Amino acid sequence: MAAPAYDIVIRNALVATSTACFEGDVGVSGERIAAIGHGLAQGAREIDATGKVLTPGGIDAHAHIAQLSGGGLLNADTWESATVSAACGGTTSVVAFAAQHQGMDLAQVVADYSALAAEGSVIDYAFHLIVADPTEKTLKEHLPALIDAGHASIKAFMTYDKVRLRDEQLLDLMAVAREKGAMVCVHAENHGMIAWMAKRLVERGYVDPKYHSIAHPRVSETEAFERIVRMSALLDQPVTIFHVSTKEGAAIIRRARGEGLKIFAETCPQYLFFTKEILDRPGIEGAKWMFSPPAREPKDQEALWRALELGDFQTVSSDHAPYAFDETGKLMAGPNPDFRQIANGVPGLQFRMPLLFDAMVSKGRFGLSKFVAVTASGPARLYNLPNKGDIAPGLDADLVLWDPKRQVTLEDALVRDKTRYTPYAGMTVTGWPETVIRRGDVIVEGEALRAAPGSGRFMRRKAGSCAEPTGRLEAELDPARNFGATLL
Repeated sequence: MAAPAYDIVIRNALVATSTACFEGDVGVSGERIAAIGHGLAQGAREIDATGKVLTPGGIDAHAHIAQLSGGGLLNADTWESATVSAACGGTTSVVAFAAQHQGMDLAQVVADYSALAAEGSVIDYAFHLIVADPTEKTLKEHLPALIDAGHASIKAFMTYDKVRLRDEQLLDLMAVAREKGAMVCVHAENHGMIAWMAKRLVERGYVDPKYHSIAHPRVSETEAFERIVRMSALLDQPVTIFHVSTKEGAAIIRRARGEGLKIFAETCPQYLFFTKEILDRPGIEGAKWMFSPPAREPKDQEALWRALELGDFQTVSSDHAPYAFDETGKLMAGPNPDFRQIANGVPGLQFRMPLLFDAMVSKGRFGLSKFVAVTASGPARLYNLPNKGDIAPGLDADLVLWDPKRQVTLEDALVRDKTRYTPYAGMTVTGWPETVIRRGDVIVEGEALRAAPGSGRFMRRKAGSCAEPTGRLEAELDPARNFGATLL
């Protein structure tokens, strides 16, 4: 008897790529997709996918895992618990944050974080480097070496006391990114506006979680967006703006892209599915839905969906920031904290993909190819993740087989991360990931996890085309127009 032609053949699936959907077979050999067609030869394992949908594994490019927050609190998840939850939701790759704080050695931060990920992750992973202490050693020694080592994206904060960068520091960071070839990602809110609003609210006794949404005025987002867009233009440095929450913010990104600037953006499920009213709950219960920037208004939700449709946003990420609803997390300041003392963030790695499948595919908002684009191929291209993000011969066999008709009501009992709750409890989704394959290995089958801790792999990467400057310098930085001054 002849040896099987493939290790796995998935037969008769509705195959969804970023550009097309078609019925067919997918053959997997080793870690890679080997063939796509009809009537493929026998596989050592055969999976009948009749009536099922096959998509690429999800890529969540914004997740906080085993990380010290900007407020100094270690979040709830280990690398194992976070990535198990991701895998169970159809995500096979994640980009998390190696976070420097004031006084920390960036190289040591990355070494320590790499060890944790290598020991615990069950899916493939990469890092964004959070720079909060841009000393000369950080900028001239550690950061260039780390970019060369395959960490090709950097995150900066424009708010939060312990991690925010001043404009001059942010420009210094962007200049290094431009020289070495790295994407700059930014949490963009006006720090002064938020601090001023929060102080006045608390002084007047407005301390409940719902006032968190008032402390982050929507103009704090738009002002910071305008500022980072102009910095990007000045240095000709591409920038990705994280977690866009407002209609006005989306409009700024659309205008900047229309000007030819390389401005990219993401939004998150919490902005697509919640409004600020979610915070208005009895007692301290609203703390479960506190994240920054906060949820906004119905008009903002529609604007964000429109920005996804138009391609102004390249991805929908979870911004997974897991804090348990107890004294280890959300209530670490006691049972009755004011909103300033409550950890910001919600868990989201596990249910990002099912929520978006339901909204985009089952409910017919966009369709399968757009779902693939925002959950897999978009982030793969934006962050240049090698061999990831689509279904094509030669790419990694990261695949998710969906039952498009299965209905599941999300509830806390389904949660696999260490927060032990989901902000999406009570929502019913149609479409559920039943088989998840990571680099040719079946890691989730039904309710069973089949991946060992540490079986995930680091994705070493260069920045890629999205992070390349346009070549159009502002006059003040162009030696041909600034009397010969070389500033970059």
